[in-house]
Amino acid sequence: MRFILSSLGVVLLVCFCLSADAQSSVKIAKLKYGGGGDWYANKTALPNLIKFCNTELNTALAPDEDVVEVGSKELYLYPYIYMTGHGNVVFSESDAANLRNYLVGGGFLHIDDNYGLDKYIRIELKKVFPELELIELPYDHPVYHQKFEFAKGLPKIHEHDGKPAQGFGLIYEGRLVLFYSYECDLGNGWEDMRVHNTPELKHQQALQMGANLISYCFTTSR
Repeated sequence: MRFILSSLGVVLLVCFCLSADAQSSVKIAKLKYGGGGDWYANKTALPNLIKFCNTELNTALAPDEDVVEVGSKELYLYPYIYMTGHGNVVFSESDAANLRNYLVGGGFLHIDDNYGLDKYIRIELKKVFPELELIELPYDHPVYHQKFEFAKGLPKIHEHDGKPAQGFGLIYEGRLVLFYSYECDLGNGWEDMRVHNTPELKHQQALQMGANLISYCFTTSR
């Protein structure tokens, strides 16, 4: 159950199963990047999302996340990679090339702005896909209509500037390769509720939207 890197380094063959009867567990990972930003934020987020997905979607995700560096070939082992933080992000030329190959070949990156990431990540994504622009996804996009319905797009989990939550994406050759949750803080909502004093409703909404992203990532044609 893993991605296999081709000899050209650009093709990912995806082999995973959404059934709890799978012989081995799929792993998901948090992205470690340079620049000094706190890539390690939201420590309880992914374990809680994994537990929720295994219960609600009958997935067979390994209970603990891995950590993978953006320039590492280990990137190709994971169907879903989560990136978060509050501050600076820097992708080297080789980082950007590796991330592009991963995404073009079938990988999926979810970037979750934890307030402060936006002005940095938009610049760095231009290194990865200089020809693409982040676009706001319409409310009828499939990411909002998996097991859980979000007719008005991303739920607003954590207030910062009073702006609406927005879901952006990078579309490569007709496929959503990257989802960017902005002014939303899904990861804060996934965390143990005591960490941010998150109300139960917001906690559940965040987990449900996260489960939709996992479902979309694992079931969309590559």
